[in-house]
Amino acid sequence: MADKNIYTVIVADDEDELREAVCTMIPWEALGFHLVGSASNGLDALELVERLEPDLLLTDIRMPFISGIELARQVREIRPAMHIAFLSGYDDFEYAKQAIQYNIISYMLKPLTMDGLAAELKSIHEKIDARYAGWRRADAANADRAAFLIPLVLARYDNAPEDLENRLRVTAGECGLLRGLDDRSSLVVLAAALNGPADYAAGFTQLVAQIANKYLRHFVFYCCGRAVAVLLGNSSDFEEYLHILADEICQLAERALGRRASVGVSRELARFSDLHDAYRQAVEAMHTAEEDESGVSFTADARKTGSLCERALEIIEQNYMDENLSLASLSAMLDVSPNHLSACIKKSEGETFINILVRRRMENAQKLLLTTDLQIQEISRRCGYTDQHYFSYCFKKYSGTSPVALRRARAAGEARP
Repeated sequence: MADKNIYTVIVADDEDELREAVCTMIPWEALGFHLVGSASNGLDALELVERLEPDLLLTDIRMPFISGIELARQVREIRPAMHIAFLSGYDDFEYAKQAIQYNIISYMLKPLTMDGLAAELKSIHEKIDARYAGWRRADAANADRAAFLIPLVLARYDNAPEDLENRLRVTAGECGLLRGLDDRSSLVVLAAALNGPADYAAGFTQLVAQIANKYLRHFVFYCCGRAVAVLLGNSSDFEEYLHILADEICQLAERALGRRASVGVSRELARFSDLHDAYRQAVEAMHTAEEDESGVSFTADARKTGSLCERALEIIEQNYMDENLSLASLSAMLDVSPNHLSACIKKSEGETFINILVRRRMENAQKLLLTTDLQIQEISRRCGYTDQHYFSYCFKKYSGTSPVALRRARAAGEARP
């Protein structure tokens, strides 16, 4: 067992007896896992994921407050490299279809015996091992695309002919980068490097390529101690996937290769002839990322003013009553990745975004309970909770007493002479 890779896991299920059985009866360490937490609802599970950053989330699909599907969606925004396995008591094809889009590593149907679950966990461990091992092995590059793109990335074209861009786009179509002459895809260059010695060069390049393959058309090569990716897509593609792709590279490099990575991303550009300028932007951003806890820097980020964390806290203060406020929505307002924002908040405040948001909501709830006669349902709504039961659950978890009990204590105090 000494040479088995150990992966951390969180279990989420609202059935207390089943959850307890899974946590206590599964031989986690023997199967290559270390159980680090459990949750009885989707929101608590999300909080644990953000705080503990496990390798695997084993979750029921039907849970209180947010479903396993919604949990998977939000987890993918902050921990795109994490593995997710579903337990479901409903043999429902619609759930299976939804699960596929979140790259689920396993989908298990209840009832499931402990032996059956242990066998599936053994299979999951083997899948994770195989995935990580693949990135440690050398990869092969596409010769035609390499011959076309590498010179464009590494060297500037001086005194270029007027029709250079048209000629470049024809060649890009011929080697499969573009889908014909009408394809007006934009380009972004990403540069990524592992800290430390220059081993795992081919494996790291393959890791970047395989992650990019999930999100965007791409060509990846290794040069000067770094993996360089030329990414193709439209503006909406880049807006949706670039932050996730960059975060996932950092997360998987650390987990699969045991090394910290730094990732820099250029601005979006329209011309192949500008790839060298984009490459220089990406390398500059990569060097900036070396000093950033998240390991990721976008060229545009360097032009932002003011403290990112201070602006995040201001938005939380102004919008904590909004039920839709989340780490993902907050990061979108600030035009940074959820993982980057989470790292900044943890570094500056010493706690997670969710803890800060919940504390602010609970402080307001206490004030309203003690100073107004508003109904608890209305107080719940004013504090960002549409589900009164979940509000009461959070309030008791935070303060040690329920909203009703606090109201009764206030009334009793007022009644004393």
